[in-house]
Amino acid sequence: MSTFKPLKKLASRRQVLKAGLAALTLSGMSSAVARETSTLKTSNSHSKPAKKTGSRRIVMLDPGHGGIDSGAIGHQGSMEKHVVLSIAKNVRALLRSHGIDARLTRDDDTFIPLYDRVEIAHKHGADLFMSIHADGFTNPSAAGASVFALSNRGASSAMAKYLSDKENAVDELAGKKAVDKDHLLQQVLFDLVQTDTIKNSLTLGSHILKQIKPVHRLHSRSTEQAAFVVLKSPSIPSVLVETSFITNPGEEKLLGTTAFRQKIARAIASGIVSYFNWFDNQKAHARKR
Repeated sequence: MSTFKPLKKLASRRQVLKAGLAALTLSGMSSAVARETSTLKTSNSHSKPAKKTGSRRIVMLDPGHGGIDSGAIGHQGSMEKHVVLSIAKNVRALLRSHGIDARLTRDDDTFIPLYDRVEIAHKHGADLFMSIHADGFTNPSAAGASVFALSNRGASSAMAKYLSDKENAVDELAGKKAVDKDHLLQQVLFDLVQTDTIKNSLTLGSHILKQIKPVHRLHSRSTEQAAFVVLKSPSIPSVLVETSFITNPGEEKLLGTTAFRQKIARAIASGIVSYFNWFDNQKAHARKR
C-alpha cells in the first residue's frame, strides 16, 4: 500500500481535501477486502458458521419441504409440509421456555433449497441443526419415528437409502439451478472436524430417540445414517427426525391432531435439552483432566 508524501507548505485547501478523500477511499477499500476475506468458504463450499454474539445456545429447526414441494401426502390428503411446520413451531416454543434460542429456517409455506437450509444455520451461528419430517413410503404399513445422522460410508439401511434419495431429490422441483448449488457437496471430503460432528450428531440422535420411545412407536431404535444433503454441515451437529409416516393411515390421523403434534414436539425438545446437558458434562470432565 502506498504512503502519502508530506504536503508542501503552499498546498492549496483543495489539495488538502483531495489528499484526505484519497486516504478515506484507500481505507474503505481495505475494509472491503477484509470483509470479503472473512467470508471464506469451507471445503464443502458452505460459509463458515457465524461467530455467536450472545451466551445462549442457538438451535436451527428446519421444517421439511414447503411451497411447491408438498412433501409426502397421506391417504386423506394431509401434506407433510404443513404438519412438520406445526411441529417445528411447537418445538421452538418449548426450547425457548428452556432459555434456548430456537429459530426456524421457514415459518410459512415457502420453498427453500436444501443447500440454503444449511447456509441459514451457518449464518445464524447455530449450535445444532434439526430437520423435521413426516415422510412416506410405498408400503402404507411403514410406521414409527426415526432419527438420521449423516453418513460418509453409505446408508445404514435400505429404508435410510430410500428416504435420503427421496429427500435429496426435492430440489429438482425448483429446477436445475437449485440442484447445481450442491455439486461440491457430492464430493465433500470428511476431515477430523466433520468426523467429530457426525459423532455428536449420532449422540444427539440417541438422546432424541430415548425421549420419543415412551410416547410413540420407533421405526428404528438406533440413529440411522445416510447422505442427506441437509445434514452436510462440517461443524454443526445435525439430525433429521422422521416424526411418523404420513402415508400410514393411523399415523396420518395422529399427525392431524394437536395433542400428538405437541407430544412429539415435547419429546424432541426434551431430547435436545438432554443432549446439551450431556455435552456440558463432557466439557466439564475434559477440563478436569
